[in-house]
Amino acid sequence: MSSDFTAARRPELLLVTGMSGAGRSTVGNALEDLGWYVVDNLPPQMLDPIADLFTLAKTPLPQLAVIIDVRGGEFFDSLTDHVAALRARNVNLRVVFLEASDAALVKRFEAVRRPHPLQGNGTILDGIHDERQRLMPMRDQADVLIDTSELNIHQLSTRIADSFSLNQSGRLNVTVMSFGFKYGLPSDADLVVDMRFLPNPFWNEELRPFTGEDQQVSDFVLGQPRAKEFLQHYVASLRPVLEGYLAENKRYATIAVGCTGGKHRSVAMARAIANALADDKDLRINVKNRDLGKE
Repeated sequence: MSSDFTAARRPELLLVTGMSGAGRSTVGNALEDLGWYVVDNLPPQMLDPIADLFTLAKTPLPQLAVIIDVRGGEFFDSLTDHVAALRARNVNLRVVFLEASDAALVKRFEAVRRPHPLQGNGTILDGIHDERQRLMPMRDQADVLIDTSELNIHQLSTRIADSFSLNQSGRLNVTVMSFGFKYGLPSDADLVVDMRFLPNPFWNEELRPFTGEDQQVSDFVLGQPRAKEFLQHYVASLRPVLEGYLAENKRYATIAVGCTGGKHRSVAMARAIANALADDKDLRINVKNRDLGKE
């Protein structure tokens, strides 16, 4: 049974996949708490029938989430084809991909004393590397990429609530994240901007102990002529991008603002960007300082 979805009747279908140990169960529970109908460990071959079932029923459910992962064995390898087929039918589909660093995943598997589903006779790390390779095509298709390396279950649940609450009224959740380049790029960033073109407060002995959250550092960073010019033009360039995300049904975006250590320039500018966007009623703004306190 197959038919094209009309805009009036088609449900929202959320596909949750990603690395084992990255938090799929937590995401499933959080979605259920938000009112989504959640189906766990669904074979990819069932995506098309279950989409039909929920859209053609007398009272179709508007919010359906399915969790699909490598537990499906050989069936999982056909997932990309089934996703492409649904998108060709104009199904209102979003793919959420959960990932985490090797170190974080190994720690989690060791904590629960369970083997990785793909490790076989090898190590946990062998299984993780095998799975990461197999999941690469789905990661490339993801609409929402969430790195859970530094998130506990409560923080991940909050992230899901911010992104997929049924009471969002169509708003785009924007996280403006400061970070330090020396700690690596945020893997879940949609947009990345570099503040290392500005004078570094680190070299000012009076400012060095403080952070971009402190007024004296913020005033120093934002008081630079190039900072004012950048802020004005960057926020102006962001607005059509964020409007486009909303038009494409993207509900979560991360703007990563970097400097050397993630302590001064990026923190001050991230807050300034967030403040400049805060008056837009279509946006829900959150500020996160990923690397603040690491030095």
